Amino acid sequence: MKTLLVEDNKHLGESLCKGLLEEGFSVRLEQDGFKARDVIFQEDWDLFIFDIMLPGLSGIELCELIRFKKIITPIIILSALGEPEDKIKALDKGADDYLVKPFHFQELISRINALNRRTNNYQQQLQEDLFCNNLKLNYKAHKVERNGIAIDLSQKEFLLLKTLLEHKNEVVSRQTILQNVWKTQQDTYTNVIDVYISYLRSKIDTKGETKLIHTIKGRGYMIAEN
Repeated sequence: MKTLLVEDNKHLGESLCKGLLEEGFSVRLEQDGFKARDVIFQEDWDLFIFDIMLPGLSGIELCELIRFKKIITPIIILSALGEPEDKIKALDKGADDYLVKPFHFQELISRINALNRRTNNYQQQLQEDLFCNNLKLNYKAHKVERNGIAIDLSQKEFLLLKTLLEHKNEVVSRQTILQNVWKTQQDTYTNVIDVYISYLRSKIDTKGETKLIHTIKGRGYMIAEN
């Protein structure tokens, strides 16, 4: 995997580079957030590994920039900050995983392998559009339309709808939604789910259209034609 590692601790960065190279990775090490920003867009990458506290742009800012540019390359954050709010912030800004320092190198490899499996499955799922009734979602183009009319969704609304459509005619639990949309299992987000379901309904289930989004009390939500 072609990997960009951004770590300002020279000893740790070189140690991680050595280990990743021995595992068969192609690795480029940068120690500055501004330099990393330039490198990100000069080449195609299979994996990003960022420290949070960096000179110039932080790892979180790099995450935001990458996701703003609609780049879906997996991102792993390495940080000495281990509080739940630190992890939540990183995941909310686009990171796919968060590893607290100090960590065992083999754990990093296991996290990368797990991310790679998820990404491969994800790419396979993206080969086809998702449908329900006259609703269509195209992930690659980041477009949603119903009855041929385009619907403008925020990033979280889009991911929420995608999660529901991937499980069409099945109940989707709050835990699954939290993991897929907010990349967390924190219960503090459960009220946010209700809010975003309401947002989706206001845009998807408009007057005159068949109601597609259903609440299954005590279990979660479902998208279905009836």
